[in-house]
Amino acid sequence: MEREYEQVYQAILRNKQISNELEFERALIIERKLRLLISENPKYKEIRKQLRAIIKEYETKNWSNDSIITEEKLKESDYAELLAEKERLFLTKRKEIIKAKLVEFNLNQQDLGKILNHSKSYISELMNGVYPFTTRDLMIIHRLLDIKIKDLISITFPLEDINKIEKTMLQLGRKDLISRLYDS
Repeated sequence: MEREYEQVYQAILRNKQISNELEFERALIIERKLRLLISENPKYKEIRKQLRAIIKEYETKNWSNDSIITEEKLKESDYAELLAEKERLFLTKRKEIIKAKLVEFNLNQQDLGKILNHSKSYISELMNGVYPFTTRDLMIIHRLLDIKIKDLISITFPLEDINKIEKTMLQLGRKDLISRLYDS
């Protein structure tokens, strides 16, 4: 999920467009995060400005009075919003858990940055979900701070995967397992 944020963020800026509802919802969250990080690093002001322009273009193209809004499009939008919010809440909770463990072990965020070999500004970006922790980073955090893996890595599925899995589960006669796809 977190890697998807980075991929979305970089792809949007590189391609100068948003390609689907989940990217759109994630872009909105990233734009808000960048607004908060501008005080730490002024380079985000221009990036945020570019991202805001791309967001506005997507909204105009896909959600203006001239666009066709179908039930399927509304379903995709609702799921994307739900998924992006779950991801945001997960990242917020993970940040709180890491910070609490740092306090417990008498460390601070800058110390964690040194341990992971990251700069002060980059560790802040990682903690705020602008960029993803690497698998190596998460393994070190897990071992060093004794944080459960499920609190460090979130598992979410794109809507198209959910739809395919649901269809297959119905074909297999296993409707009872479908709700497990939505548990986190």
